[in-house]
Amino acid sequence: MRHTTILSLALLCLPGAASAAEVSLIGVVAGKAAVLVVDGGTPKTVRIGQKFGQLTVLSVDKTSAQIEIEGKRRTLPLGQHVTSGAPTAGARKPQAVLAADPRGHFLADALINGKPLRALVDTGATMISLPGNEARRMGIDFSKGQKGYTQTANGPTPAYRIKLDTVKVGDIEMHNVDAVVLDGGGLGLTLLGMSFLNRVEMRRDGETMTLLQRY
Repeated sequence: MRHTTILSLALLCLPGAASAAEVSLIGVVAGKAAVLVVDGGTPKTVRIGQKFGQLTVLSVDKTSAQIEIEGKRRTLPLGQHVTSGAPTAGARKPQAVLAADPRGHFLADALINGKPLRALVDTGATMISLPGNEARRMGIDFSKGQKGYTQTANGPTPAYRIKLDTVKVGDIEMHNVDAVVLDGGGLGLTLLGMSFLNRVEMRRDGETMTLLQRY
């Protein structure tokens, strides 16, 4: 069975041009191939041992890929970057590149208060929404938050409004982000809502979405 892990990794390499191109690793097929996007183009699956520009994929697992650039071997875990070739003009905005799942949903591998989790991009959610069990796993004491109730499919559910110290997706990192913890009765999935998304520019191109930090 093929398991594709969506990653929000970006790296820079120089495919023979005067300025560095942007190459994003948006997914891996463990033990077989890496899914790459160059300059926001169409995703390309690159098999182990295959050369792509100045980059060669050496190995992949569920959370990272080992590559070779200009004779140097690098391991790219979630959120790590390497730079090769001439620098681009001007400062590059922090960004993340996401791939759609088979249902067309965009999932992000995020770091919340330094702890990893998978979140669904949801422009209909006012804030980042965390299930209570996920919040507990990450050591978030949401009981000190502002308590209220929200209506779910299972009836009224306690909801605690809190502040997250940090939220990181790709190389976008935000601090003091509003969130709500639903203690039971929710979808059981973290929603990356507008308290994060309203601070980024969202660009969709087919099966990929690029988030660019605005402020």
